Amino acid sequence: MSRNDPIANAAFGVLDYAAYPIGMLVAAPIVLRNLGVAQFGIWTVATAAVNIGSVIASGFGDANIQQVATQRAAGDEEALTRAVRSTMGIHLALGLAIGASACALAPRIAVHLSSSSPELERDCLLCLRIAGSQMFFRAIESVCISTQRAFERYGRAVRISVLARLLSAVLAGAMSAAYHSAGSIMVVTAALTALGVCAQIVEVKHLLHAKSLAPSFDSEATRSLVRFGVFSWLLAVCGVAFNQADRLIGETSQGAAGVVVYALCAQLAQPIYGVAASGLHFVFPYLAGRRVSSTTAELRRAVLLTFTANVALVLAGACLLLYWGEGILHAWVGKSIAAEARRILPTVVLGSAALGLSITGSYAMLAFGRVKTVAWLNAAGAATMLLAIVWLLPGDGVGAIAVGRMLYGVIALFIYAPLTSLLMRQGTSLLPSLSRRAPAAEEA
Repeated sequence: MSRNDPIANAAFGVLDYAAYPIGMLVAAPIVLRNLGVAQFGIWTVATAAVNIGSVIASGFGDANIQQVATQRAAGDEEALTRAVRSTMGIHLALGLAIGASACALAPRIAVHLSSSSPELERDCLLCLRIAGSQMFFRAIESVCISTQRAFERYGRAVRISVLARLLSAVLAGAMSAAYHSAGSIMVVTAALTALGVCAQIVEVKHLLHAKSLAPSFDSEATRSLVRFGVFSWLLAVCGVAFNQADRLIGETSQGAAGVVVYALCAQLAQPIYGVAASGLHFVFPYLAGRRVSSTTAELRRAVLLTFTANVALVLAGACLLLYWGEGILHAWVGKSIAAEARRILPTVVLGSAALGLSITGSYAMLAFGRVKTVAWLNAAGAATMLLAIVWLLPGDGVGAIAVGRMLYGVIALFIYAPLTSLLMRQGTSLLPSLSRRAPAAEEA
């Protein structure tokens, strides 16, 4: 596959994202039926914990993409390899710290979620500890995936991740039927994650022609990564607040069973954002690699074309769920849950759509080195969401979480104000100084 094939990269990006959710759409009702509401809730909590910890531990992935894409465009292979190995060192440290913290907190969380049931508490503790180990492996995997994306070679990374995710979904249903335990699902998923990481490391070594990807902390590469990565990490934390923390707040305040309806609505609406974000992700390394040589007009056209595709994808998904979402839930998990979801589903859909429309602006600003702007805007959105949930939760229950989710998405749309200002600058180059400065130090 040519690295300049945007259609193929977009298709592989969507495939990578869609494989697991589609598998879960099929597996979730099977797992729910086999495990029961309580065990299903525990599995949901553990899965959310894995996703939260993995994102936090992998927050320097965007910094790696920006560094590698820029160094690759400059033809500096030695600096490129140093950047990847330094990112590996950072993610190794973060993965160990986050995974260990998750294991340390697991007993307290298990007691809170188990409703005084010793058996449920044991299962919950096992799931959360396994989740901690998965966070570590995911942190390492993200270095491999981000490196391949910086090379605009999405297909190679997708082959492994899609296989692992589909197998996880299939085995989730099989293990729930055989053992009726969330812990058995988590064990199998962790094993598949570890195997996938090993395969990804082999792919990246071949891509870089490197004898080793052993972690290192090269001073120049690490400084550049940290200057960009601190803010991309903050951005990742804000993404966690939108995608996962809402469910954890609901589960800790309403109980594992009480938030099932909201969790299913959020899972149904997530593809509105996820498909657009994954399908358009190739724009990030594309713009990062061409920002020095391309004129402002050329970059402006690329951003406008991307935004047009962004709007089309988001509107198609949102309209589909606003009109047929309740019917989909009815067919998926039954009439009673679909009826309960009627009140909050439109709000959840609109929240995902608003955040989805901000994708083009966020990727473009990251590619142009404006990571601080993106991070602080998303931090404002996350803070607004959490405050709204805390304020409204006592009276509105899970409906408050849906409102907070929508407010986050609306605030994220303000990214287009600074992007428009940047792209309206006159001249032959967007930022003539980019070729002479460290990629991470370009924030205006």
